[in-house]
Amino acid sequence: MTGFAPLTPPPRLLMGPGPINCYPRVLSAMSTQLVGQYDPVMTGYMNETMALYRTLFNTENQQTMLIDGTSRAGIEAVLVSAIEPGDKVLVPIFGRFGHLLAEIAERADAEVHTIEVPWGEVFKPEQIEAAIKKVQPKLLAIVQGDTSTTMFQPLEDIGAICEANDVLFYCDATASVGGNPLEVDKWKLDAVSVGLQKCLGGPSGSAPITMSQKFVDVVRTRHHVEAGIRDAHHESARGPKIRSNYFDLGMIMDYWGDERLNHHTEAATMLYCARECAILHLEEGQQNVIARHKVAGDAMLAGVQALGLTPFGDLANKMSNVVGVVIPDGVHGEQVREDLLLRFNIEIGTSFGPLKGKIWRIGTMGYNARQDAVLHTLQSLETVLRKQGMSLPAGAGVDAALAVYSGAMNV
Repeated sequence: MTGFAPLTPPPRLLMGPGPINCYPRVLSAMSTQLVGQYDPVMTGYMNETMALYRTLFNTENQQTMLIDGTSRAGIEAVLVSAIEPGDKVLVPIFGRFGHLLAEIAERADAEVHTIEVPWGEVFKPEQIEAAIKKVQPKLLAIVQGDTSTTMFQPLEDIGAICEANDVLFYCDATASVGGNPLEVDKWKLDAVSVGLQKCLGGPSGSAPITMSQKFVDVVRTRHHVEAGIRDAHHESARGPKIRSNYFDLGMIMDYWGDERLNHHTEAATMLYCARECAILHLEEGQQNVIARHKVAGDAMLAGVQALGLTPFGDLANKMSNVVGVVIPDGVHGEQVREDLLLRFNIEIGTSFGPLKGKIWRIGTMGYNARQDAVLHTLQSLETVLRKQGMSLPAGAGVDAALAVYSGAMNV
């Protein structure tokens, strides 16, 4: 068969809510040749990756590993492995991805309880504490950074509330990890799952997770070994079998652990990728990466405000790595996105649900959390808005962003 051209995607600058452009070293790592899944070199890389993500998550958790699949695979593995039919699960919802956690928990046959705040706000600890005391759930599932609203949920006080009420504390930190603080042990998180395609500077396709010993003990009550690989010393599950084979964290822990029980064939290329994402993050230094994301986010925010545009939501609780921008009256939001994409090779995002067609989401993440990307995006946005007839202060967005960068360099 002929007629299919080589892959030559256009040189897009991905300034939306994710995915983003990969770090060049991550792309190089993904082109590395494969070895067998039980080759000591490969299992060595697996152990290195576990150690790297312990540091990145700021945890001592032994059970820190990769789930092969997108960030949603990590979410599903955590929830389906911990939830038994009828378990009570509490989900505080402040955007689209809280609804996702609730749906996955429902599919695991949990008794799901939700509390909600308007999109653009986050929860106070006392709201969550009151709901926990009322519902008495087995597990609290919450999003740290919800890109649908650009909001960042503070977690520092929630772990102690969960601990005091004997509730497992799970967080999806896909959109926030790397660009915002995440202290797994200090904040008493029992399970966290993330993805690579945002601040960590990789592609979607691997979901790093970490689990406390308390969470592992819950999963282990349902420990199962497949008949085809079971030996005499393996015991049957004491609780109901985890309903997903692929996302069975008990079996995945056996695969990543010393016994190396076969479960699936590790996605070696994605492991190379995840390993390199963590190395780059730690080489730069966690606090340096967070500071870089903050200055890029502050510069983008200052730039859109200087253009006379209105940011969305509670800015005191905004993620560092993405800003929501209210689409001005009289402006065709999708035409702006199309012009940016096709004329300037820049992608920005729209949103979902009650915010569909009402805001743009502009990200500054990973490899793209840098000055030239911010300035190019602001200048291009100004040009496209002028094309739609808006009267804007010439160059004000770029000037405001430059002032933020100059101030950061003088600190």
